[in-house]
Amino acid sequence: MAGVKESGRLGISAFQEMEPVELRPNWSDDDVNKVIWAAYRQVLGNEHLMKSERLTSAESLLRQGQISVRDFVRAIAQSELYRSKFFYSNFHVRFIELNYKHLLGRAPYDEAEIAFHVDLYNSEGYEAEINSYIDSPEYQQSFGENIVPYYRDLVTTGVGQKTVGFTRLFQLYRGYANSDRSQAQTKPRLTWELAKNTASPIPVANAGALSGGIGGRRGDVFRVRVMQGPSGTSPTIRRSTMEMLVSYDQLSNKLQQLNRAGSKVVSVQPV
Repeated sequence: MAGVKESGRLGISAFQEMEPVELRPNWSDDDVNKVIWAAYRQVLGNEHLMKSERLTSAESLLRQGQISVRDFVRAIAQSELYRSKFFYSNFHVRFIELNYKHLLGRAPYDEAEIAFHVDLYNSEGYEAEINSYIDSPEYQQSFGENIVPYYRDLVTTGVGQKTVGFTRLFQLYRGYANSDRSQAQTKPRLTWELAKNTASPIPVANAGALSGGIGGRRGDVFRVRVMQGPSGTSPTIRRSTMEMLVSYDQLSNKLQQLNRAGSKVVSVQPV
């Protein structure tokens, strides 16, 4: 895991310093309030929420134990509130990118995932599109019924992750203090690299970005910690871990090479 200073430069320290938000048995009012606000923050892309916009009926059902956290996440994503913020105002592929980010905690991994959701929406509509994320085996394995989704590819969970997801998520994520709509980006961000099956370098934060923004610039060096994949010549019971120094310009290519070699990237830390 990155240290406090390094994680802060990448804008991911907030996620490395907190546990996933879960509604556990015998929860208190404070517990359910924490879950509600964490769900709003995640599903609405850190968008400011006015009191009049809150989904009071869904909140009440959650407080009464009549629905799970997963059901509450679904209620937010199916709401007119979510549609007005992310569906009506964005290109369709951008909307799909944000659904992956908000509901599965990652960026799309390949062009086939985008194509699947375009076809699904065209054939079955909005509700089926949203349900396809929340009812997926990936969601269940990652979050279950009572964990609020979080940005999985900013931490190592090992559940269906791909190395390329780390750099791709940075194309959609602009720091803990930023919001999706404040980026004023309605067009898709990943179309080009998904089509080419490549990954872009971690983007440089704008000069006016908030303190939670992303670090990384030419001349920077990153320490990449890797769990090596099996060699293929003999059974591997315990994988070895190694570290390497990689320049900013070469980081994206190196992560792709490691992914193809079957290695697992444990952490990426600015030096």
